[in-house]
Amino acid sequence: MNNQTIIATDSAIPTSPDTMHKASGKINIGLSACLAGHEVRYNGGHTQSRLCQNTLSKHFQFKTFCPEVAAGFSTPRPTMRLTGDPDSPTLSYTSGSSENLTDQLTDGFRHKLEQFGELDGYILMRNSPSCGLERVKVYQENGYPHEKKSRGLFAQALRDRFPLMPLEEEGRLHDARLYENFVLRVYAYHHFRTEVLAAPSMGKLIAFHSSYKYVLMAHNQTAYRKLGRLLGRGAKQAINTLTAEYFQQFMSAISKPASKKNHTNTLLHILGYLRKSVPSQARQNIAEVIKKYHQGVLPLVTPLTLLKHYLEQYGSDYIRNQRYLSPYPESLGLANLL
Repeated sequence: MNNQTIIATDSAIPTSPDTMHKASGKINIGLSACLAGHEVRYNGGHTQSRLCQNTLSKHFQFKTFCPEVAAGFSTPRPTMRLTGDPDSPTLSYTSGSSENLTDQLTDGFRHKLEQFGELDGYILMRNSPSCGLERVKVYQENGYPHEKKSRGLFAQALRDRFPLMPLEEEGRLHDARLYENFVLRVYAYHHFRTEVLAAPSMGKLIAFHSSYKYVLMAHNQTAYRKLGRLLGRGAKQAINTLTAEYFQQFMSAISKPASKKNHTNTLLHILGYLRKSVPSQARQNIAEVIKKYHQGVLPLVTPLTLLKHYLEQYGSDYIRNQRYLSPYPESLGLANLL
């Protein structure tokens, strides 16, 4: 892994494209080592993810890491848990030992965080006191968990260092909408890093915004308009400041799955580009397919495939280049799930 990271005005934003992607053609993703099948769990075992190993590995180059092993904890080892204040928990052994293990864990990964700057996402092990992304139990002195949940110590450090990087727990990827949204965010993050952050310019920002118009429309039309206004007054800001602000707002806008209603509106907007070139009956047939998608009768891939067929023949370069039509490799089959 090339560890060099160029930092923009917001120090949490990496700006250099990675070399590993160029060599392999795959996007670089972090992965909890146990999910890759490495025997690093507390019991000496693993929790290999078939989704990661059999499907995502065809498109992602995984960088595996176990913060507990990096911190020098043995394998196997006694189980650990978070204790104390859910807003600032500490790590200790489950056995009831009062030994505070927080510094040992954090010292083991702190100096390694920078090497994750060339990643475009991270898949984490759920419920782990180090890697759990959410809903991790924090225990009180009486042995009972607080009602309020927390985040694993490594996951929190990763989020603090790279707040815009797509992070997700492997277990949540078995929900079709969360899975699709994570992959979409990974590719969008990668595209922005390599197409804009590598050498920021107003022209590159506008080109990126234009290509993601309908992705933004499907997720948040208000955010799309807001980002357009931000670029409209861009000449008044330093390019690095503008780039950082745009990136933050863009990733926030696509942070949640798009609704079926918004997808339907977006598909109909795209259909409008065929108004003058495709016969009325054909357009009505496409509109009927879009309606069936909205009703839940057909998956998203059906109207998308129809639209792409006609746009390849009659659409302009502008509409054919919209990333909404192909936000990630078709072979992932994600539009079949929506």
